[in-house]
Amino acid sequence: MKGKYKAFLFDMNGTMINDMEFHLEGWYNMLQTLGASLSREQVRGHMYGKNEELLVRVFGKDHFTLEEMMDIAHRKEVLYQEAFRPHLALIEGLPAFLSKAREQQIPMAIGTAANQFNIDFVLDNLQIRDYFQAVISAEDVVMSKPDPEVFLKCAAALNADPVSCLVFEDAPKGVEAARNAGMKAVVLTTMHTREEFAAYDNIEAFVSDYTDPVLQHLF
Repeated sequence: MKGKYKAFLFDMNGTMINDMEFHLEGWYNMLQTLGASLSREQVRGHMYGKNEELLVRVFGKDHFTLEEMMDIAHRKEVLYQEAFRPHLALIEGLPAFLSKAREQQIPMAIGTAANQFNIDFVLDNLQIRDYFQAVISAEDVVMSKPDPEVFLKCAAALNADPVSCLVFEDAPKGVEAARNAGMKAVVLTTMHTREEFAAYDNIEAFVSDYTDPVLQHLF
């Protein structure tokens, strides 16, 4: 892998910060309040794409207005941030990895289904915004993962050929989006098991965090 990739693209939740269980708990409680009788594992299966898309998957297309969905999502994110704030930290090894990538002049971008409210919460509290030349959020795309739009926009923002970009992801839909963009991926096993990625042939490595020696071969 050494020298093969000219740009690194990161998903955020579950990939840069290990917060997906907090999102799961937030959505589980919010959906229970709204009358959906789903188990935590059923909720886990819906946790991809934009917030309003999750609500449509659970309740149907016309159950809420867009304004109602945006309000529900914002209330859930406020609860998530309050719960996760004491635990907010980059996944082990990522600070050193980002520093080394910058030293090697490898451009980096974030491509995430998170909204700007949560992106600002992470980047500003952890003071890591300067590492990234581009951030593509839920508000910046029409189609969510597994559509490749978010990663293709990241590549375009970095002026990088998609095939030279390496994606860091934690979710099967994200790896599928990378594949659809013609990109390879490194999988962080923070939320999903290796077995859940069996359908994808674009995975370079599975790692539990950024201290894994396999990542040193990227430089």
